[in-house]
Amino acid sequence: MLFRKKITRSCSYCYWGTAIEDDNILCAKKGTVSACSSCRKFRYNPLKRIPLKMKTPNFKQYDDVDFTL
Repeated sequence: MLFRKKITRSCSYCYWGTAIEDDNILCAKKGTVSACSSCRKFRYNPLKRIPLKMKTPNFKQYDDVDFTL
């Protein structure tokens, strides 16, 4: 969830961090760090969080009869 109370700290969605390369973050407080690290200055920014994509439903189990009125 995007707005849950307890989140795992990560520089990838910190207020002070900006993504630069593959797995690197440019932190305004610490410089270049890895995306999975965090520090005392961590401040959560929900707009930087990318939610997981939902799985597409499997419609193979249904027939055409199921979709008619």
